[in-house]
Amino acid sequence: MLGGTRFVGRAVAEAALGRGWDVTALHRGLTGALPPDVTALVADRTDPAALRAALGDTTWDAVLDTWALAPRVARDAAQALTGRVGRAAYVSSRSVYADMAAARVESAPVVDGDPDASARAYAVDKRGGEIAWQAAFPDVLLLRAGLVLGPHEDVARLPCWLDRIARGGRVVAPGRPERPLQLVDARDLAAFALDALAEGLAGPYDVVSAPGHTTTLELLEASGSEAELVWVDEADLEAAGVQPWTQLPCWVPETGELSGLLSGDTFKARAAGLVCRPVEQTVADTWVWVQEAGVPKGRPGLEPGLSEDLERALLGSV
Repeated sequence: MLGGTRFVGRAVAEAALGRGWDVTALHRGLTGALPPDVTALVADRTDPAALRAALGDTTWDAVLDTWALAPRVARDAAQALTGRVGRAAYVSSRSVYADMAAARVESAPVVDGDPDASARAYAVDKRGGEIAWQAAFPDVLLLRAGLVLGPHEDVARLPCWLDRIARGGRVVAPGRPERPLQLVDARDLAAFALDALAEGLAGPYDVVSAPGHTTTLELLEASGSEAELVWVDEADLEAAGVQPWTQLPCWVPETGELSGLLSGDTFKARAAGLVCRPVEQTVADTWVWVQEAGVPKGRPGLEPGLSEDLERALLGSV
């Protein structure tokens, strides 16, 4: 594992341990914590010399990387591990597709990426990371994840919703209740990644549930709270300047440039063995974790949730 202390990386490490695999994780030692029984290598991977020193001359059967920033850092790791691991997987994103308004399959056009670039924007950075890993490992497994939820979600999308709903009262709910959602629990993403590595799968896979796996209403009601969900029309949300995906996590408008984000064809991954648990289980397990660990703040620039003033204004308009 490159990483392994947070969210998807942690889920992969835990799943591999559960299978009896020996797990090594290279991380900075600054955030998060590794699961017990993981062998830790501590280094700043943005320093190629430090990375190579930490790796030493050890070899591994497989490597998985979740890097989401400067593609050149993914490039350096891939090059450092060339000839030293049997299989490679890179957790990418469905954001790499060029047309986010269309329902997509893995063969759809993607954005341009540069494996030698510094960090620029999420989609092109993830695409640059894909190219970097493909250059070093032509048979790399590219896991193009969709909306990822579950315990240890430091992006804080679902924790934000659960915390707000638990506080009760009238809660802004976006769009229409029956809006179909696609998502994947980080633990199901991890299970698919490990199965695919073991089976020798290669190339891109869109890893997210089937279209209509759940709905906005089912996601928000799964906590069992008695809070009142107040459904605000998408036109009113747009007029108020509400930012999709951040201020109202897990939601994007049904029209516009992001409209296809929650309606992609995921047959390839499902045919290869992807199984997505019921949304109720993801919500319940995430709430247990939030009660133990507290509500995460979210990642810099991605802090989720509505301000009290904006929420009050939206509720007053309904």
